Amino acid sequence: MRPLIALFALGLTTGAALAQDAARGAEHYAQFCATCHGLDGTGDGPMAPSLVIQPPDLTRLQARNADVFPVIRVVMRIDGRDPLVSHGSPMPVYGDFFEGLDRAVKAETGQPILTSEPVVDLLEYLRGIQTD
Repeated sequence: MRPLIALFALGLTTGAALAQDAARGAEHYAQFCATCHGLDGTGDGPMAPSLVIQPPDLTRLQARNADVFPVIRVVMRIDGRDPLVSHGSPMPVYGDFFEGLDRAVKAETGQPILTSEPVVDLLEYLRGIQTD
């Protein structure tokens, strides 16, 4: 039980680290996500018309989830544990970049969820672009 607690304590991001994560997340988003999800996250990227399932408005994830940011769903969609086949292959289309279980974040349930550092960065960026 102690290793899990230690992993949880070391992996959660707080304070100034969140700003750094969000800045890196913005860079990752621009490089890997904006083509489909749009520069502003509203789902209108240049590749969106060619997708079978249209990209959602990522700025309203929290609003569409009873004002709770859906950490588990977002993490698992990005890192591939909850695949979405909207363009012929499961998300993410960038493979190894988003894989790994070296960071933990606190889910909306209060439990830790393990994922990779780039996913944590993207998660913090997406939290920051939420609108009503």
